[in-house]
Amino acid sequence: MATILPVLGKHPQFGDNCFIAPNATVVGDVEMGDNCSVWFNTVIRGDVNSIRIGHTVNIQDGAVIHCTYQKNPTVIGNHVSIGHNALVHGCTIHDDVLIGMGSIVMDKCEVHSNSIIAAGAVLLEGTVVESGSIYAGVPARKVKDISKELIHGEIDRIANNYIKYASWFSDYNEVPADAGK
Repeated sequence: MATILPVLGKHPQFGDNCFIAPNATVVGDVEMGDNCSVWFNTVIRGDVNSIRIGHTVNIQDGAVIHCTYQKNPTVIGNHVSIGHNALVHGCTIHDDVLIGMGSIVMDKCEVHSNSIIAAGAVLLEGTVVESGSIYAGVPARKVKDISKELIHGEIDRIANNYIKYASWFSDYNEVPADAGK
């Protein structure tokens, strides 16, 4: 069963139709919208600040979402995919974004809509990702503008696929009835 715990009296809150994998961890001041999925071995720690997650967000296997004590909450918009083993920490990610596998998004970063962070990229503290662009490398830099085909072909496709994948587990609802109480 997933680890879903309060921290300092703040309980995680979940929207409708969310899948939380049995070995995922969600603790503290976390609010998640509808149609989200939190996959195997993922950790979402709202212990030292708040984490706000929009609707239709998938946080894939092994990802870590955290924040910075008394400084930087983490805010994730709608229709966002966070790839396997990514680290998202004390930053803002706007709507319609793909965070690639194994990438790192550090404190005070802002990733604007319709953007892709390539697999393995490292966004250093305070990096601002332009809307409609792809960032790659260590440290990550803009490598090109995103085409409308890529937005629909990758960002939309992956987000929609994860809604389908989560539905395969509909008989296994890991969000306890008393979660957030």
